[in-house]
Amino acid sequence: MLNINGLKINVPIIQGGMAIRCSMSKLAAAVANEGGIGVIAGTALPLEELRAEIRKARELITNKGGALGVNIMFAASDFVNLVNVCIEEKVDVIICGAGFSRDIFSMVKGTGIKLFPIVSSLKLAKISEKLGADAIVVEGGNAGGHLGTDLDSWDIMEEITKNVKIPVFGAGGVITPNDAERMLSLGTTGVQMGSRFVATHECSVSDEFKNMYINCKEGDIVKIMSSVGLPANAIISPFAEKLLAEETLTPKSCTGCLKHCKRNFCVSKSLIAGHEGDLEKGLFFAGKDAWKINDIVSVHEIFERFAPVFSSISENKKQIA
Repeated sequence: MLNINGLKINVPIIQGGMAIRCSMSKLAAAVANEGGIGVIAGTALPLEELRAEIRKARELITNKGGALGVNIMFAASDFVNLVNVCIEEKVDVIICGAGFSRDIFSMVKGTGIKLFPIVSSLKLAKISEKLGADAIVVEGGNAGGHLGTDLDSWDIMEEITKNVKIPVFGAGGVITPNDAERMLSLGTTGVQMGSRFVATHECSVSDEFKNMYINCKEGDIVKIMSSVGLPANAIISPFAEKLLAEETLTPKSCTGCLKHCKRNFCVSKSLIAGHEGDLEKGLFFAGKDAWKINDIVSVHEIFERFAPVFSSISENKKQIA
């Protein structure tokens, strides 16, 4: 069992928070029931929808040994209000990325909620530690979603794990048990996986979206520039090809969901279209190694596959002790 400042989890796996409406209560609860940290993606959700999803997840979590978290992009316009909902609902963990917030440290101080910033450099890792982060998620440019570096996770991980004392969860490129073993060998406490959890029965996206993961091949995942102003990895699709060709896809309407948006296209609407299975207008974020996924299984099956990796680590620690 891992103890992070009083937060006890049986398995050091964080399920990545994937917006919009990709990782919701059903998936987060399933991960928590297996002893990991299940995460609801709060970005761009109406406040009351996020509140309802947190409460629904709490009802679905029937086993002890896991935790419930919420992931919120700092780039979201409603960032502060979304964080406040998490505080009011007393989630176990808040994970935040796509920018760096110093204010959130004072917001969660004294609430008992653990804070895990997502960082991609040693500088931000050290700042997070100094400001009081309970742990950090270190994410490389091979992860899905919005990225903070061009370097793969394998290239940045060891420098960070050797220079901070708080727990580090490695993100980017963890698809198979062998990948998790490699990540742990770089000094991480655990891993964060997003893409692998998309291809599960509990994930809230359409079968068409899941099949994009199953059917993609090595080289089918390309780097596009999001309207957020950050690069992102996505499965090649008609919409991704338009972005690569730098076509102007200015949306007819805008909800102002981002603090800063290039407005060359609407990332929110295109992600939702992808999650709903629109193969023409949809954007399909995925980690660079999502092509390794070849089946849709239950969350329980994923934890069973990864169990030997973490049980061997636990045994090694016992022997050292």
